[in-house]
Order: sequence, then C-alpha cells, then structure tokens
Amino acid sequence: MGLLSDIHLEELLLRLQNGDYAAFESLYNTYKDKIAGNLYRLLKSWDLVEDILQELFIKVWQNRNMLDTNKKFESYLFTIATNLVNDYFRKVAKDQRLSAELWNRLTEIYHPFDEINTADADHELFRNIDRLPAQRKKVFVLCKIEGKSYAEVSRLLEISEAAVNDHITKANRFLKANYDKAIPFVVYLFCHNLLE
Repeated sequence: MGLLSDIHLEELLLRLQNGDYAAFESLYNTYKDKIAGNLYRLLKSWDLVEDILQELFIKVWQNRNMLDTNKKFESYLFTIATNLVNDYFRKVAKDQRLSAELWNRLTEIYHPFDEINTADADHELFRNIDRLPAQRKKVFVLCKIEGKSYAEVSRLLEISEAAVNDHITKANRFLKANYDKAIPFVVYLFCHNLLE
C-alpha cells in the first residue's frame, strides 16, 4: 500500500484517536516497511527492527489521544523510531554483552579490512607509528600492540598513568590525522578495549 493522501490520512488519524483498531492497522501497514528499511540500515538485525517497530506502534496506540492531526504523522513516527534506536544504543553502551553482540553483527556485514590489502595496511600503519616521538611510540606499542595496561606501562617507563593516557590520546589523534587506513584499526582497538 502506498502512502496515504492527506485527507485519507487525517481521517485515519481521527479514527485512531477514537480507538478504531482498523485505522491503526491501516496506518501500521502503510508505514511499517519504510520505517523497517530505515531501522535496518542502523541496526543490521531484522529481530531488532521487529522489536523497535513493535515498541514504536505500541507507543502510537498508547498515545493516540494526544496525536496532533495537523502535524506530519510520518515525522512523528520517525521521531519515535529515532528515540527508540538512541535508547537501544545507550543501553548497548552500558551492557558489555550487547556491545559484543552489536560488534559481531556489524563485522558480519562490514569487513573493513576486506577493502584494503592487509599487508599494505600493516606496513602503512607501522610506518606511521614509527613517525611518533620515541616515548609516545613506546607507550603506544606497549599499550595497543602488546596489550599492557596503563598501570603496567607507567611502572615500566617510570611515568605517571596520566602521561600514558596523554601519549595514547596524542598517538591516536596523530594516526587518525595521518593514516586513513588506521581508522578500522582504531575502531577495532576501541571495540576490543570496550569489550574487555
């Protein structure tokens, strides 16, 4: 079913406000596919899309009395969908199991290293790491390549953990600015550290 004419949409919204389930179902059938496609581009999981869609239309039904028929209904739906997706990502950020699941889902679909020759990427990355100042390079290699904690590196190099953090921050900034192919590597490091 295509999108509704303004007159038909207004009629359905008025019926929905009065608790007409058939009007609700008609609106659901009209908008669900378009919203689902947009949600899938963000979530990469049809199960999550179904959950968000269900929650979205439950909210529409529960708040039907407050619908403003003078405002675009489609915009209203997309606003709710956006808020639900943001809520999901906030929850993921707080939940390590969900973070791991999201990372796995994203890497199943997008393989950043497939786009570049790994040997060339490694060579270019290490060439840029070699361009770091000596102390910063030591800190970066110990933390990011060898996987040592900031505290361990602090003890090894006899510098403060704040100095270690400063070196890592500046090294990441340098790599991002000077090496486009380092972005998948930095994303990997970020997600890897997030999941530990």
